[in-house]
Order: sequence, then structure tokens, then C-alpha cells
Amino acid sequence: MPYRCLLLFISLFFAQQSRSQFDASKIDIVRDKWGVPHIFAPTDPQVAYGLAWAHAEDDFTTIQQSLLAGKAMLAQYTGKKGAQIDYIIHLLRIPELVEEKYESDLSPGFKKLLEGYCAGLNAYAKKHPSEILVKKAFPVTPKDMIRYSVLQLCVLSGADQALAAIFGGTVPLLADFKTAGSNAFAFNSRKTTDGDVYLDINAHQPLEGPVAFYEAHLCSDEGWNILGANFPGAPCILHGANEYLGWAHTVNNPDKLDVYQLEINPANKLQYRFDGEWLTLEEKNAALKVKIAGLKIGVNKKVYWSKYGPAVITPRGTFSIRMPAQMDIRGLEEWYRFNKAKNFTEFKKALEMMAIPGYNLVYADRYDTIYYLSNGRIPMRDPKYNWRNTLPGNTSATLWTSLHPLSDLPQVLQPKSGFVFNTNHSPFHSTEGNDNPVIKDVTMGYETLENNRSKRFIELVAPLEKVAYSDFKRIKFDRQYPATFVFPTGIDSLFMLKEADHPDIASLIRELNQWNRKADAENKGAAIFLMVYKTVTEAPQLYPRYGTINKSQCVTLLTSVKNELMKNFGRTDLQLGDIQKLVRGDKEIPLPGLPDVLAPMYSVPYKKGMIKGTQGDAYVELVRFTKNGPVIESMNVYGASSRKNSPHYTDQMDLYVKQQTKTMTLNKEEVYKSAEKIYHPQ
Repeated sequence: MPYRCLLLFISLFFAQQSRSQFDASKIDIVRDKWGVPHIFAPTDPQVAYGLAWAHAEDDFTTIQQSLLAGKAMLAQYTGKKGAQIDYIIHLLRIPELVEEKYESDLSPGFKKLLEGYCAGLNAYAKKHPSEILVKKAFPVTPKDMIRYSVLQLCVLSGADQALAAIFGGTVPLLADFKTAGSNAFAFNSRKTTDGDVYLDINAHQPLEGPVAFYEAHLCSDEGWNILGANFPGAPCILHGANEYLGWAHTVNNPDKLDVYQLEINPANKLQYRFDGEWLTLEEKNAALKVKIAGLKIGVNKKVYWSKYGPAVITPRGTFSIRMPAQMDIRGLEEWYRFNKAKNFTEFKKALEMMAIPGYNLVYADRYDTIYYLSNGRIPMRDPKYNWRNTLPGNTSATLWTSLHPLSDLPQVLQPKSGFVFNTNHSPFHSTEGNDNPVIKDVTMGYETLENNRSKRFIELVAPLEKVAYSDFKRIKFDRQYPATFVFPTGIDSLFMLKEADHPDIASLIRELNQWNRKADAENKGAAIFLMVYKTVTEAPQLYPRYGTINKSQCVTLLTSVKNELMKNFGRTDLQLGDIQKLVRGDKEIPLPGLPDVLAPMYSVPYKKGMIKGTQGDAYVELVRFTKNGPVIESMNVYGASSRKNSPHYTDQMDLYVKQQTKTMTLNKEEVYKSAEKIYHPQ
């Protein structure tokens, strides 16, 4: 056979194989009445193809922005803001890491899954070229997905905060790419009235953007059947439940990153001392393209590397950062293995990959098992150094090379109390009594503080000898502060003012003193408290963390709140829902919730003195493992689609504010029977 004919034959063969492997006619996207996609296909990679297509139908723009970040091309779309992210990608050597480890570290099956997702996304882009943000970004590759995943996990580990501190605050934090907050708790038959196992999956995420959750049901003939949520650009569920088990994540804060100051040679700013020798920083050029005034301008930035890792040269000195998140690319694969696990043994085996650098995890299954883990890739460090401070970057004594094993991390399995929980508080208070973990190594840097949510959870659980499912839901949706506040800044003196002493603000004092500490939309005390809270948190120079507000400051705060309310609304007797709104498109409705209640809300300025919710109680999935399988209900903040012309753009907003859930199922027959629409991704 002539050489050219052979090449043509090989090309056609692989093209046919690709078409067969990802034959869209074998993939069903089934939309329920809420627009949630249920993806059915013979193989896992085909399901991933369908997930990519369905998610692109609902939010192609955010998926692209996420993957542009992975390609270090975000500046070509968003300009200078994106350039910061593109720079960090190069500084952390994420492309080099992925190139080095992709073939060796990821399993063949997971690479096929990535290929399926990319094929689906590229097929959607090909059919909808007018929706592409940056043409040269396509085709998307599996390596692009892994680069973005590593970036996210580095940000989770505090890379952006460390760089912002090193540069004296001139590098903005990557708030759009960060997760925050969350609740998770589980009860087994020791604590439930009916003997079932309950799991609350409840992340407090940004309501929109690259880390807002997207709900989906993924089902293949290869044993993948799970309902839950993921982030744009992820090929599997990041927390949810399958037929056997489920898990939830919350953000934790052990010491996942170290900062070093290098000792620089006075005669050569690119040399640093290490164990008595002068070593030279590795230097590379990061070529960025930045969209400025409609033009793409080429910008060259130098990036440096020391024995510790990424290095930056500043007027205050030369610093280096080191973090385990930057040394592994298998995070998404670990999540995929969670998806496929059928029991605790299989789930624990996936955990032992130790590829996800952070997050608390609360687990429950149909076999009556509950488990809590404060997960992390935590270095084994020399205890003679203070690892919370900047470290000397001139010695191998501070250059850690190994990580704590899973067995060293704070965890609880099958406690006598019958429950585990986390609300971003201390992992050493994750259940009741002696089953709580203990601190094994102070250099791990785990948090030890409580918060309002942890205190309120215990208040609600303590009186209950057994928990009914109605109690479980009541706890999840609770909007009341505990009897004693647990804020970083002490505000209790706010409730010690007397009306008679301050006639100008007497009505505000009265509302606060009568307030039941609930965050209902109709609550007037909640409205005043929220205004005070925002004033305090937005002025840390006046009201420092771990300080206490005095009486004079309380009077000043309430006077300021009164003036602002009169200026914007002409009165002070406002309900929380008059001030705080849930907004999407043209829809605007009163929004309950306050910071750090169990069903919280955090807001930003909106218009005419009002504020709008941007982060808080987001995707909620409640799972009840019964003898007949899981019973699932869920709630999302806006709806299944981010497209303004979709009927599912705002159709869950009213459910959300009323804390009403929708019934979901893993049963394929039921999904097809009640389907609103069934089609192939083509």
C-alpha cells in the first residue's frame, strides 16, 4: 500500500473509531420539568459527552471562561483581569506539570472520560460557532481541563492570597474562582427515628460564575448512576449521591501552602543561597495576549522558579511559595472514583489517592455508615519552625518532601452519637463526645474555632434523642442565630443600648432588642442587623477582627444605619426583604437569609440602597438512604439554565426563597416516564 494511502486509511480508521465511540445517537439527554439534564448512554465517556453538550446548552459562556483560564487565554476575553489568572498559570508551571504527568498519572479509563467530555464540548462549539468567545480556544483538549482543575485546586490552597500578600495587595484575589463556606451533616440509624440514613449536601457557593453548581444526573450501562452537582468544565459530579452512597463537601483551612523569603546574592538578584551555596533562579518568559480596547496586545512577563517552587521578585524581597496542590493532577479523577464507588471500602480507596488538596467531606451510605474527614494534602514539616509565618528560604530544613497519610487527618467513622457535621468550623468538633478527633501535629495548621452555624447546629440537635426526617429538614433550613453570637468581631454590646438614652435611634434599638434573631424576609430586626453587619465588615480598620464594639461605636453604627435608610427609603421600619433581593434578569424578589446562619446569604450593593444576594445557600441535595434505595430532593437557587431566553432561567427562584424542594430520582424508568424532552446531543 502506498505511504499516502496508508496515512489516509489510518486517518479514516481513527475518525470512524472516534465517531463510533462518541456516537451522539446513542446518547440521550432527558430534561425533566425543571430543565435538569439526565444523561443516559452505554459508556461513561459517552455520558461525559452528553454532560458537556447539555451544560453548554445551559451555560456555554461560563464553561468557556473556565477552560480559557486553563489555556492561559482568559486575558484575550476579559482583558487585564484575565491577565492576572494567565500569569498565575505560567508562574505555577501548571502547563509543564500537566504535560509531565498526564500520560503517566491518569488512568486510561479516566482519560477516555476526559476525551468524551471534550468531544461533546467541541461538537457543541462546531454547531454553534457564533457562541464561541475566543476562536483559537477550540478544540478543547483533556489537558486543558486538567490545567484548569489544577488551577482551581491551587486557588483552593490559597495561591492567590499568598501572591496578593507577597505583592503588597497589588495582585487581586481570584474571588470568581474560589469556593467558600458550606454545611454538611449526616445521621445514621443510631440517631434517626425511622432507622434511615440522612445526608445533607449543602454548599454555600457563589450563586453564579465558575464555581456555581450545575445540577445533573449521569447514568451509563457501566455502573455510573449519580445525581448531584458540578462546576463548569468538570466531567463528573463533585458532590452528590448514587444508588449506594453520597458525600458532601465544605471548605476547610489547614495549612496547605508555605511562603519562603529567599536570601538573595547582593551581587546578583537572580541568585539565592541554599544550604551554603548560591543557586540561580530558573527564568522563563510567559507570553500573554491581553484584550485592550478591542485589540489583543502581546505582553511578556518573566516567571521564576526556585527549589521551593514559584518565585516572585518584589521591591520588598524575593519570595517563593510551595504547595502540594501544585504537585498532583489527579483531583478530578479522585472525584470520578467517588462517583463510581459502591460502598465505603471503595470510597475510602479513592480517598487514599490523596489527590484533592482540601475540603471537609461528610459521607453516608445505604449500609448505615457515616464518616467525616477534614481532607488535605498536608506536608510533613519540621516542628521547630513556625509554619504560619514566612519561612527562611535558604535551607533544605524547610524544604518538605512528603505528605501526611490519610490516617493522620482528622476523621470520624461511625460515632456513638449517630451524627457527623461540619460548618467550616473546627474539625476537632465534628460529632459529640470522645469520638471527636484530636490534634496530632500542630504544623498541620488546622482551624480550631467555632462559628454561628456550628453553635446553632448543636443547639438544634442536643434536645433531640432521635432525629425525624422533618427535624433533619428543619435543621438544614434554619435561619436563626444561636443564643450567643460567634462573630469574629464582638457585637453583643449592640443589644445593651436603651431606647430612653438615645431618642434619635430609639426605634432601631427597639427593633433590635425585640428581634428573635431570625433571618426571615419579613423580619424588621434582621434588616437593621444586616445593615450593621455590613458596616462593620466593610470597615475592618474601625472594627477589627477579634475586637469588641463598644457602646459609643454602637451608637455611631445605628446612627449611620438610620441615615442610610432615610436617605434611600425615607423610613427605617423596613423588612429584610425590602432591602435584600434575589435578582436575575428582570426578576427581583425579597430574599431571606443573613451571614452565618445555617441557611445563609451574603449580599453586595444593588440599586437604590438595596442589596442583592451573591453567595450563600446554593445547591441543596437532601438524601435519605432507605431499604428501598435513596430518596432524593433538591433545590437550586435560580434554575437549570443561565440563558435568559430559557424557561428555566428563573423558575426555581420562588422555590428557593420559600425553601421548597423538588423530588428527584435515579430511576431511569421514572425519568423517561416524566420527561419533558428527550433528544440526542447533535
